[in-house]
Amino acid sequence: MEAIRPVGRTLLRDRAYQAIRDAIVAGEIEPGAVVRDAEFAELLGLSRAPVREAFSRLVDEGLLESKPQSYTRVTPVVAADVRDAAAVVGAMHELATRAAVPRLFAADVETMRSANERFAAAVRTGDVDAALVADDELHDVLVRVSGNHAAAATIARYTPLIRRLERRRFGEGGNCRSAGLHEQLIEACAAGETDEAVRVTAEIWHGLAALVDESEQGDESDEGEKAEQAEAAGRVGGPRAEAVDQQAADAADH
Repeated sequence: MEAIRPVGRTLLRDRAYQAIRDAIVAGEIEPGAVVRDAEFAELLGLSRAPVREAFSRLVDEGLLESKPQSYTRVTPVVAADVRDAAAVVGAMHELATRAAVPRLFAADVETMRSANERFAAAVRTGDVDAALVADDELHDVLVRVSGNHAAAATIARYTPLIRRLERRRFGEGGNCRSAGLHEQLIEACAAGETDEAVRVTAEIWHGLAALVDESEQGDESDEGEKAEQAEAAGRVGGPRAEAVDQQAADAADH
């Protein structure tokens, strides 16, 4: 009984968390969508308690927002939030890279090469799921070898916020991380060149920051176009409405 109670509860909570988080990140549950514990409990074959715990964790991590006694819904993709998350995650990857490079074995480098080959192939075919999985596998080698559990936990917490934007931009033709930069990182790791590996890691994450800026500009452009269309519609409708009113007034006079 001692083993069943705590372990079972932890696994159920984590199962609910991972399933809901992955669905949000993949866009299967869209921003603004209201989520209900009863529905997800039924979908996952769980009770409502672990689903509620998962909701609470996702609220803390910024993927859900909740108003007590009212709603729990998926947060919008906000460029400023993604930018902040990317800055933190990038810094943690740089820290992990610096610690990991002197500790890498040849097998670790080969794992990174294999992941980058799959990443490049996925980018060519437009397979966003495979690309992001391979990207994670490549960088996870350095995080794991670094042995920095605090960095690993921080990366795990904030990466989902970033992935939502990456997925959206990938689908719209936005740039994913360059396989060429990955190759430079791998070569630096193979040569034991710590400073160069850290530099390339920083360049990879600066590229992501540029992706955030592009997305923000694109959103602003879309909003501007909508405003212009609304204004144009007002200009077209305004004179016509005035003419109709004038015709009605003239008819009343006669």
